[in-house]
Parts: sequence; C-alpha cells; structure tokens
Amino acid sequence: MTNQMKIISDKIVLNKNSHYIWAKSKSRMFSKACEYGIRATLYIAQKSLNGQRASLKAITHEIDSPEAFTAKILQQLAKAQVVRSVKGPHGGFEIAREDIDSMRLSEIVNAIDGDNIYKGCGLGLKACNAQKPCPVHHKFTAIRNDLKTMLQETRLLELATSLETGLTFLKR
Repeated sequence: MTNQMKIISDKIVLNKNSHYIWAKSKSRMFSKACEYGIRATLYIAQKSLNGQRASLKAITHEIDSPEAFTAKILQQLAKAQVVRSVKGPHGGFEIAREDIDSMRLSEIVNAIDGDNIYKGCGLGLKACNAQKPCPVHHKFTAIRNDLKTMLQETRLLELATSLETGLTFLKR
C-alpha cells in the first residue's frame, strides 16, 4: 500500500480522498463462483445475441475457468432460469433475447451468492448493526447500498454489448 491509502480491514481500504474502496485480498466482493457465473452469463449472452449457443468447453476457455466448477455454476444458473441449457449435438447454453434485454446483474449475483453481499460487517465483526455499529458501519452501509443499486440497474444487454464492441473483456 502506498502512503495514500490506509488499510481499514481485509475487505476495505481508505484512499487519499477518504473514499472506501475494495481491497484485493482473500476477501472478495463476489465469491469465485459468482465471478465465474457473471462472466459465463455475459459470454453466453454475447453468443446468444449472435444466434449461437455456447458449449461448456467454449465458456471455460473464454472466461478462463475450471470446467467442472463452471459446470456446477451453470447448473445453478439454469435452475434459477438465468440461462437455458439445451441438450444434444447442437446443444449448449443460451439466453433468450427478451431475457438479455430485461435481466439485471443482480439476478445473476442472487442466483449464485444470494443476498449475502448486502449483509455483514465491513470489519468482519459478528455483532455489528445500526444499534451497535463498528467504526466503519455507516460508510460501509452506504457502499453496499451503492453496490446494490448498481447491480439492480445494470442490464445484461448493456454488458454483453460492451463485450461485443470490444469496449470490455472477460479475460486478459
């Protein structure tokens, strides 16, 4: 860390402007399964916009994820009706165009991680709440509320389109 940042916990860092940011550590904003789920859904949406299905092998190659783990994640996403699994020689995963248009990022996150991202203490305390807050409780609550708003307002179509035009990437 530079002298412009102050470590608040293993989850958050205070930058020079006194804004809380997420730290890159063992603690993640999303679980690894959720990260892969979001990336897989975006790849499937991009392929679906072009009238194609995505195979498990293509998905794992394009998002750089382990095949068996990704298969389990895709089962969860199919069960939650985020993606559709089609069996057979021309099968794969797809998302209907109307679902791409209307689906929000929050639906993907909820299918994998539930609403856990909106709960818990920023410092990892077990008994932190508005009545007995930790030192960062109120600021961390604001960050979580902003994150929730972003996830609820971000449409899958917007993200898939930015991939298609080359503005964003799923792997480096």
